[in-house]
Amino acid sequence: MTTADRLDVTFPSGGQKCSAWLYLPDGKQQPAPVIVMGHGLGAVRAMRLSAYAERFQAAGYACLVFDYRHFGDSEGQPRQLLDIKKQREDWQAAIDFIQKQPEVDGSKVVLWGTSFAGGHVIATGANNKQVVAVISQCPFTDGLASAMASSPVSSIQVTALAIMDQVGAWFGAKPLLVALAGKPHSAGLMTANDALAGYLQLVPTDLNFTNKVAARVALRIVNSFPGRKARELACPVLFCVCEPDTIAPSKATIKHALNAPKAQINLYREGHFDIYVGEPFERVIADQLAFLRRNVPMPSAS
Repeated sequence: MTTADRLDVTFPSGGQKCSAWLYLPDGKQQPAPVIVMGHGLGAVRAMRLSAYAERFQAAGYACLVFDYRHFGDSEGQPRQLLDIKKQREDWQAAIDFIQKQPEVDGSKVVLWGTSFAGGHVIATGANNKQVVAVISQCPFTDGLASAMASSPVSSIQVTALAIMDQVGAWFGAKPLLVALAGKPHSAGLMTANDALAGYLQLVPTDLNFTNKVAARVALRIVNSFPGRKARELACPVLFCVCEPDTIAPSKATIKHALNAPKAQINLYREGHFDIYVGEPFERVIADQLAFLRRNVPMPSAS
């Protein structure tokens, strides 16, 4: 990407800086609608989010693609600390920042989130009436459903590590890390048969990526139900659901999605990690662009 295609920007969140890419479409006389984009569990923006943003940009949309605090190029110590509340604060900070930028139409903000962020955009969109549309891809919507889908052996190991990490945090100890993606039955947050290879395929070869996160988050995930906020979404929302999803079970996702007043539910016969690449990616991005054209048209088409 050249600097004309993508700008490096930062915005404040909780007294620290989040790093982001700002994609601006070419040749637009009027400020464009803007899509705020964030990644899933422990992932960073360099893990294939540019592929989506470039397609949206080519269609005339601006995009703000950010890293959460404690991850990627954003500030925050200790590193690899996944805090659900903080990540929701980062989403709100990203919205607040982009609405003030003259290059975009701050009255037309779209939220796009995948996997764990698919839950974040449901909750954040429900709390922001100025958000005009939401795209939630293979979303985490139900912590209990995801926990039940995990291997009992993995769950026992991760829970033990999570308790030790949380106790250590109370006494100021360094985080005890656990694998984000691991082999089946190992101590990892995602240990389905397709998890390790599927997750790591998203990591560029030149990226120094840490496949670990502070274990304490496991105690929060099981009690997190962002899908329940779907009924409060006033704007149109596209749910891109992988039916054989081993990470975010589709049955629970569809149950929550059906409660959204303006929901469109698209089903894909691919696994949780297949939708980011190849032909499945081409189909899902085409569907997402069609959804955007219907619900958030370009100014010239208004």
